[in-house]
Amino acid sequence: MYCKTLVITTWTLAAWAIILFGPPHLTVKILGCVALGMGVAGFGMSVGHDANHGGYSSSSLVNRWIGFCYDIIGVSSFLWKFRHNQLHHVYTNLEGYDNEIEGDGVVRMSPHTKHQPHHRWQHFWIWFVYPFIPIYWYFRDIQRFILNQPYQGHALPPKQSIDHLAFWGGRLLGLLFCIGIPYLVGYTPLEIGLGFCITYWTYGAIVCEIFMLAHVLEAVDFPQPNPDSNHIEDEWAIFQLKTTADFAPRNPFLNWYVGGLNYQAVHHLFPQVCHIHYPQIAPIVAEVCQEFEVNYVVYPTFAEAAASNYRWLRLMAIGEEVNFLKAM
Repeated sequence: MYCKTLVITTWTLAAWAIILFGPPHLTVKILGCVALGMGVAGFGMSVGHDANHGGYSSSSLVNRWIGFCYDIIGVSSFLWKFRHNQLHHVYTNLEGYDNEIEGDGVVRMSPHTKHQPHHRWQHFWIWFVYPFIPIYWYFRDIQRFILNQPYQGHALPPKQSIDHLAFWGGRLLGLLFCIGIPYLVGYTPLEIGLGFCITYWTYGAIVCEIFMLAHVLEAVDFPQPNPDSNHIEDEWAIFQLKTTADFAPRNPFLNWYVGGLNYQAVHHLFPQVCHIHYPQIAPIVAEVCQEFEVNYVVYPTFAEAAASNYRWLRLMAIGEEVNFLKAM
């Protein structure tokens, strides 16, 4: 894991250095920004994700320091831990609880979300929205952090001094790398703005699609609690397997690059286990699921998962609540 961190850090910093100090050719600059966006995405998925789950290291201090990278790239580690570790992982795909399928009303991912007119063609235009999501997160996190705004009625936990330091310190460091140093080197505000956009458009397109391929698919469930007891009938582990899918488990590049997010079902069962172990854990999960006749959803390839995500978004664009027959 430390070796992987070194490789992705080198990749990211090398791309940044090439943009700033490399040959003064437009093609080189653009490709450098794309490479930097891929590096930022890889660092977030493969390093920061494990750290903020407490799975990067057995040391909580190491996890805290490594998880700080989220604040540098513009995602509040404090807010992310609450909305992701608590709301998303505990209430996966539950409308009104899992903020990550709520989408701030822009996209309809759940059949229980109220249909809006702009959802009608979401399966076409959503691909052009993904690149802008990180920029939206950046400013939305600032607003939520300052105003202490809840997620769908779920109040934020109390902030500690270290949370304020990480939030504002991370943003200052990020601005230094993305704006301050490029400006001092001699780049114009327009050039800096275009470089920033290309980098974060690349980052957004990657991380948003990877999330979709884990939870927004034909073969996973979007359950609702029993209206009388407000409980989910399934045992927690079965509930996680019904609402989450793995994809492309034999793709060596994805296994390395996305930090185990293609083993999302395994990750939801063992969120504090470092993702480098998921390829060894997955066959055990499959064997136990077969023994107890529990459906373990695995899309063999990235293309099959992406196609399923497209079909589901198209189905959600229709506007009717769907009782979809989940089958593989």
